[in-house]
Amino acid sequence: MAERPLLVLGTGNRKKGREMADLLAPVGLELRTLADFPTAIEVAEDGDTFAANSSKKAVQQARHLGHWVLADDSGLAVDWLRGAPGVYSARFSGPTATDASNNQKLLGELSGLPPENRSAQFVCHLVLADPRGTIRGESEGFCRGRILTAPRGAEGFGYDPLFEVREYHRTFAELGPVAKAVLSHRARAVRNLLPTLQALVDTGQWVSGERKD
Repeated sequence: MAERPLLVLGTGNRKKGREMADLLAPVGLELRTLADFPTAIEVAEDGDTFAANSSKKAVQQARHLGHWVLADDSGLAVDWLRGAPGVYSARFSGPTATDASNNQKLLGELSGLPPENRSAQFVCHLVLADPRGTIRGESEGFCRGRILTAPRGAEGFGYDPLFEVREYHRTFAELGPVAKAVLSHRARAVRNLLPTLQALVDTGQWVSGERKD
């Protein structure tokens, strides 16, 4: 049996890794996360856009590991907060932020606001880099919703318990992984990128393993 092409998902977050692995299943790649590579580097996420951060993570990690890397930068953009927390979503409440502390800070920032002023969107920007660090594909996905006044649901991670998808009157944490795999910003970004991934595999452009310098 032929060896499946390897793709490294540029995250050490196993929940996010599982979510992305399910979305990428149609391409038939061997998928790993940075947690599988003890020598993976820590890339500074100091860009001012999701695109800048995901590009840095994909390019630098791919060059270092010598593998294809798919990196994403994603987060929550709240209209009332002029797009915040944005690229700072993971560390909104400080350098030692947790999901709980970030959610608490967000609730505090929006305290007293009526539903019509609590609109927001999740954003995901994906960048695919080959083992030489050349960008071979990009995509972006969005999901609109609003921020509730209290968390609901036990699924998901991050801001999922506070983010309500209006059409369903449910948060991502209530909808669960099946619905999220259709509706989420990350799901939409991955679907946009699938044709590029499949074409790279089908045309033999995918080089699995180390660089051939």
